[in-house]
Amino acid sequence: MTTPPRKIIDELEKLRREIRRHDVLYYVEDRPEITDAEYDRLFDRLLAIERDYPDLVAPDSPSQRVGAAPSKRFEPVRHRLPMLSLQKVTDRAGFEDFDRRVRQILETGEVAYLVEPKLDGLAVELVYRDGLFVEGSTRGDGETGENITPNLRTIRNLPLRLSHGAARKYPLLEVRGEVILKRSAFERLNRRLREAGQPMLANPRNGAAGSLRQLDPKITAARPLVFFAYGVSERTLPGLPGQSATAAFLRREGFSVPDFMELVSGVDAVDRAFARLAASRPELDYEIDGMVVKVDSYAHQEALGQISRAPRWAVAWKFSAEQAETILEGVEFSVGRTGTVTPVARLRPVAVGGVTVSSATLHNEDEIARLDVRVGDTVIVQRAGDVIPAVVSVVADKRPAHTRPIVFPKACPSCTEPLVRPEGEAAYRCQNIACPAQTERRLIHFASKNCFDIEGLGVKLAGQLIAAAVVRDPADVFYLTKDQLLPLDLMADKRAENLLNAIDRSRRAELPRVLHALGIFGVGETAARILAERFETLDALAAASVEDLQSTPGIGPVLARNITDFFGNEGNRRMIEKMRAGGVAFPPCRSRRAGGPLAGKTFVITGTLSRPRPQIQKLIEEHGGKVASSVSAGTDYVVCGENPGSKRDRAEKLKIPIIDENELSRLLD
Repeated sequence: MTTPPRKIIDELEKLRREIRRHDVLYYVEDRPEITDAEYDRLFDRLLAIERDYPDLVAPDSPSQRVGAAPSKRFEPVRHRLPMLSLQKVTDRAGFEDFDRRVRQILETGEVAYLVEPKLDGLAVELVYRDGLFVEGSTRGDGETGENITPNLRTIRNLPLRLSHGAARKYPLLEVRGEVILKRSAFERLNRRLREAGQPMLANPRNGAAGSLRQLDPKITAARPLVFFAYGVSERTLPGLPGQSATAAFLRREGFSVPDFMELVSGVDAVDRAFARLAASRPELDYEIDGMVVKVDSYAHQEALGQISRAPRWAVAWKFSAEQAETILEGVEFSVGRTGTVTPVARLRPVAVGGVTVSSATLHNEDEIARLDVRVGDTVIVQRAGDVIPAVVSVVADKRPAHTRPIVFPKACPSCTEPLVRPEGEAAYRCQNIACPAQTERRLIHFASKNCFDIEGLGVKLAGQLIAAAVVRDPADVFYLTKDQLLPLDLMADKRAENLLNAIDRSRRAELPRVLHALGIFGVGETAARILAERFETLDALAAASVEDLQSTPGIGPVLARNITDFFGNEGNRRMIEKMRAGGVAFPPCRSRRAGGPLAGKTFVITGTLSRPRPQIQKLIEEHGGKVASSVSAGTDYVVCGENPGSKRDRAEKLKIPIIDENELSRLLD
């Protein structure tokens, strides 16, 4: 093999870092920064380099994975059979190549394909045992997903029980499909959220993903989600010889299956089906971004097998992204809740896919440099589905003589504090917690249940407090008076008193909650508790060096730098002193009781309990115990509630004691 040049190796590593970051943004955080087409461009370049230099392929390369790691907020579920992703094509020539490879391996003529819409939602797996729905999970990284069973149970068109005949015939059945928000339901939901003064959803796909991954199933139940089945995991089930037979079976069992689903043979028939689907796309009540083409016969699928991250027997024929040409007339810099500064292109209004677009994201400073885009340029703007429009290229031969380079600001456009670009990241951030552009969203987070828990201070009231200039930064909450509150809309005397009482109670919030409330970039509930237990006081944490922080288990170099940058910011220090003067106690963290009744014992919690799982975990930790996420030989007890998952089975196999809440209480006593 040819020795790769240094620049190729450097480019490969940069591509892998960038793709991993976008995987997390898309699959875990549900806030994509780039369009599907831009992601595909990065991934195609990665595959091209690894194809040219196969010795550079690493086991942890994104090319060897199916998706992104699951959120740590939910129990992990390992799929019995992997949930693979799909190869893609964008035109007939690409599909002809796919078809030719299929026929060469099968040594046959025309192949029968099942074609169906490529739904733009969240892929899930449903497990039925003896006909009952017992577990549901997200796709995750294809090997391991997130257990979202209670949330999936709230979807009204999802069958909770199979027919007696199916239950007898298939004692274990794993159904796979997509959870979506229909367009009409999405519009109604956003209208309701807007009227309630709550944040609206960005698009149907993010709405579906965010709704399913709520920690409280009641929130999911209030969202009009729909499940569409597209297959099963097993290809050897009796009476189901292929995809079309399986689709018919699922429809008989009460599952929703896309109306546009056809069995066709040969390239010409697939091409015609694609044209029909594309023509019907505007009339559909759900988002699609292409057509999935699957070899119908399961025997043929087994013969074709798979490559590292996708089956050889299926392909996604994707629609072309919708693009238009216009003029970039200016650039503004927007500051988000977490302080991330995003450049927004102001465009001469242009119609793109039936929507008038006047602004588009430029993502970050690196993307501006890569495009070499300037104010006054003729640019190509693209929409893919409901993704935020983006500038994807410059029409260089139309560049006028007097274009202006785009200069990224060094100070925050809102508060003028210096911007920080952490090492290894593409985004600049404002670290000033009192920045006006961030204040409203920060205030909502600050008062939320897992932070200061100020009951009554929600989205609507936060907006009123900011608009009336009564609150300029979250610390002002601790100085509110009844006279300031009463002039606000719907603020009666009793409500004002209740709010002030809630604020007074919040002054004694535990240190982990306070750290979470401060909004340090990357410090969530888990990191806040780790930091509180390690440094015990806010002052000790504020004085910690990067080295001190990195020596803390679970705190990496990027997060360590975020923390020191936060406490090094003068505006943040003033904010903390203002909170202290307003009566916030910043109590030292009460360490776990080393000599408590559960000292040295490791617990795993599974099933539905009488109290939220975090409360049970906190109780165990306060009495000296430790809570792990998975059962192992080192586990001492498994605390089991209703509808336990595979953890109970593993505990029984390892002969680990299984206890209920009453037995846990006896251990605590």
